[in-house]
Amino acid sequence: MSESNSNENSINDTAVSDNALHSDTSVPETTSNQNTTNNIFVGKKPVMSYAMSGLIQLGQTGEIVIKGRGMVISRAVDVALIITERLGKGKYSTKSIIIDTEILGEDDNKRNVSTIEIVVGTQ
Repeated sequence: MSESNSNENSINDTAVSDNALHSDTSVPETTSNQNTTNNIFVGKKPVMSYAMSGLIQLGQTGEIVIKGRGMVISRAVDVALIITERLGKGKYSTKSIIIDTEILGEDDNKRNVSTIEIVVGTQ
């Protein structure tokens, strides 16, 4: 990852891994008040870095969307549980969970990749 990408991600206050660049165009938004500033894209970084980033954003916005796809779905679930049960101490709860499949690749290289979106907010 280059220096410029790293700086752009820190400006947005979202935790993004090297391989977790996602496009929101293929994922329909569930509510009209969601925007990209409250999204946490889970990748290969330690779980606590995503959890702390989510906790900071929850303090500012009141609701976050934790997104994971493929092999990091279990890590996204871990982040949501750490925020709601350990760090939030009952202050936050899971509002909704959306599972889906995205088709990635072109022509002969098309493959299905599972995705999850966990909405966490104040109770």
